[in-house]
Amino acid sequence: MADPKETKEKYTVRRFRSVDKENPDYGQARDWLRAVGFGFHEEQRSDDLIDKILAMYQADNRELTGVYVNDEPPLHALSPGFPVATFGTLENKLNVGFGQELRTRQITAVTVRGTHRRHGILRGMMTADLADARDDGLAMAALTASEGSIYGRFGFGVATFERSIKVDTGPRFRVRHEPVGRVEIADPKVLLELAPGIFDGVHRRTPGSIVRQDSYRHHVSGAMTRDGSEDKAIKCALHYAPDGTIDGYVSYKFAGWDSKPYTVEIVDLIAATDSGYLELWQFLGSIDLVDQVSWVDAPVEDPLAWSLVDGRCVASSDYRDMLWLRVLDVPAALSARRYGTDGRLVLKIRDALGFADGTWELASDGSVVTVRDASGGSQDVRPDLSMDVTDLGSVYLGAVSPVTLASAGRIREHTPGATVTAQHMFAVERPAHCLTHF
Repeated sequence: MADPKETKEKYTVRRFRSVDKENPDYGQARDWLRAVGFGFHEEQRSDDLIDKILAMYQADNRELTGVYVNDEPPLHALSPGFPVATFGTLENKLNVGFGQELRTRQITAVTVRGTHRRHGILRGMMTADLADARDDGLAMAALTASEGSIYGRFGFGVATFERSIKVDTGPRFRVRHEPVGRVEIADPKVLLELAPGIFDGVHRRTPGSIVRQDSYRHHVSGAMTRDGSEDKAIKCALHYAPDGTIDGYVSYKFAGWDSKPYTVEIVDLIAATDSGYLELWQFLGSIDLVDQVSWVDAPVEDPLAWSLVDGRCVASSDYRDMLWLRVLDVPAALSARRYGTDGRLVLKIRDALGFADGTWELASDGSVVTVRDASGGSQDVRPDLSMDVTDLGSVYLGAVSPVTLASAGRIREHTPGATVTAQHMFAVERPAHCLTHF
């Protein structure tokens, strides 16, 4: 382990890939997956479901890390082949605005068994993986957090948000939009093939979006629920652009006659154009015998309410953080994106793990972005702003204002007006939103 409190004699760390049932390492992958389920309080998965999940992990090319106790366990305790901690990673592209993408390490399935906490296991797994990602040439790591107090100490900052909404689709629901395309009902199974391509169009226009993992097409099509069974309640409608191209869909289900008001629940709503988005909502508002549509993954800055004659049809709740970002290589991360306005900033970044620590000069002039190390030596430059690497992750996609973070005491402004300059520079062309949970 990387933490000095932990001796190598107590734990063994293993990294491996997902494999199928014929592989001799299948048992190791199966036990790892069961340990993840244990950590997230899920019901024990069947062998058939495990096979399906491991096949999707293979499609994602995930790397799985398990931490194992070396000593023999006491009588009746879980076998030493069952890991006491898990850690999963995959790699996909993050949209960082203005058509730019950045290879990003996604971290998932992080668990530590309660009986083995306070031994430095999480710190050891996290610091080792972040170092490996940096060595592999990745400038960014990302995760979604089940607990908000854990990952800031590893340099992750909240970078996008989402909310839950309930939309009254009764007589008050009227969208001020004249359709240019059309919406048609389809067999939800078509999404097994169509969903990834349609999502790609959304991903390319949405800052904060990460390419989806293989499980999404199975889930949104109803082909496989969390327990491995088919979800026969799922329905689907496709949006067709004026030229007949399918550029959006909504996957949804009826909540049941015992639930009042009668509600349709959105499973996934994807639209690659503004008109397609509004036309899918017009379709949802036209469904007979339904009073309300709910969506748990709605964007915070949503055009729907502004398109309605009565915006109060949309009731919002459960505003929450979604994507967390961790900058591993400041020059590479800052050079990867384009900026909302030209300008120059000198940023002093604190990073307890050392990856991003230093003073960096960022300059944007048209499409030319330069980042140089301004730390130390004869070229030492007085910073305009100083912040922790967590704050850099938060402002990176423009979803959190540097002005707000300065007011909160998290960013220190050394040059008057520098936070406003940073707010304009880090702005992106559309509100940042991530529709990929992982």
